[in-house]
Amino acid sequence: MATTSLWHIEGRLKDLIDYVENPDKTVVRTKDLQDFYNVFAYVQRPEATEQGEYVSATNCLKEIALQQMILTKKQYGKDDGYIAWHGYQSFKPDEVTPELAHEIGLKTAKKMWGDRFQIIVTTHLDKDHLHNHFCFNSVSFLDGKKYNYSKTEQRKLRNVSDRICTEHGLSVIENPHKAPSRQVWLDEKSGKPTRYNVYREDVREAINFSRRPYYMEEYLQRKGYITDFTGKHWKIRLPQYEHFTRLDTLDKRWTPENIQRTMGAYASFGNRRATISYPPQMPRDLKEWYKPFHKTSHIYKLYLHYCYLLGILPKNTDYKPTSPYLKEDLRKLDEFSEQVRYMSKYGIETFDDLYANREKLQNEMDKWIAYRTKLQNKIRRASPAEKETLRQEKSGVTERITELRKQLKLNKGIEKRSVKIQEKTDLLYANEYRAKEEMQHKKTQRKEREIR
Repeated sequence: MATTSLWHIEGRLKDLIDYVENPDKTVVRTKDLQDFYNVFAYVQRPEATEQGEYVSATNCLKEIALQQMILTKKQYGKDDGYIAWHGYQSFKPDEVTPELAHEIGLKTAKKMWGDRFQIIVTTHLDKDHLHNHFCFNSVSFLDGKKYNYSKTEQRKLRNVSDRICTEHGLSVIENPHKAPSRQVWLDEKSGKPTRYNVYREDVREAINFSRRPYYMEEYLQRKGYITDFTGKHWKIRLPQYEHFTRLDTLDKRWTPENIQRTMGAYASFGNRRATISYPPQMPRDLKEWYKPFHKTSHIYKLYLHYCYLLGILPKNTDYKPTSPYLKEDLRKLDEFSEQVRYMSKYGIETFDDLYANREKLQNEMDKWIAYRTKLQNKIRRASPAEKETLRQEKSGVTERITELRKQLKLNKGIEKRSVKIQEKTDLLYANEYRAKEEMQHKKTQRKEREIR
């Protein structure tokens, strides 16, 4: 059995050239780009590939594969957009030998891209499961056209891999389902509160605290989920997501039959009702300031209010949110903290302040870019002795531009994030209002029954 995935690598042709010329001093801008470079480094760093035995190339030489990809890009003038594609083919533990894994990987790569693209295939032996890495040029050496990854290509990759695995007597996944994105998959693996990990935690609680499916569904609805327990596959979703998630994809044991057989483990004295907690230490002015369903321009207070709901503030608090609307954002604590510090540092309290700060940053960056252009022109005309001084000055200007770009990105990120914060906080309060209304309705019904 082998699973496959493929993703694009963003960058510039200059990134590749810098890496080839001096890999030790190349500053890598993204993790994806670093992972891409690592595959080529395995040719020189063979400990993960059995002394380089399980490294192969198609339509290029493995020792200079990256250089040949650069030449192809230059030949057709394709130096922008996606610079390459990187994928993997992962096998079930103990089902395949290194030799067979590499053979299957090479056959898969040739069948998929071997007629048009330069490819390098490496088989890694340093995990409990053997897996192949595919790296190939985004530009075809045959006609200069760029690779277009679509759902059709996605299915083709899976089908080609399955067919070759079957030919070699390996098992295949009979009913494949859509996998989460690579970043979500990595966060899931590390135990961070992704959407699916939050789902699992809440479903596990609902199963353990409920004696019957009706109460389990009620438990999840009280948490804020939309549920569908009508078919042979029980499903849930949060309001902010369009699609349902089947419980048996969260855990293959969570079929309706198995759930009913095992539910109620911690419900000795009846079904337990789900509760939503709120931070006890939130300052009164922040608590009373927020008005649900009223759009606000005071983004700094909005952020602070949300940070208390998440348990980021106050520092060293033991409070943790129980609402699934909030728990997923706990994996973004560093981003929230950085954005709050930025607003505090530059006195940004409202959208007007944010836009004024953005305009100032853009104007300053435009000036530095214009100055760097002048320096570049001077360098062309300067003597060899002057060029070194001018290049150092240009390097300093580039660093300043890079810093301004980071600040601009942070500024724009605050605007986008504030909209999501407002929506999630509104959802939280809307769910609480609805739960209180339902509780009151049940109390009223109970009293009416008692009167009768």
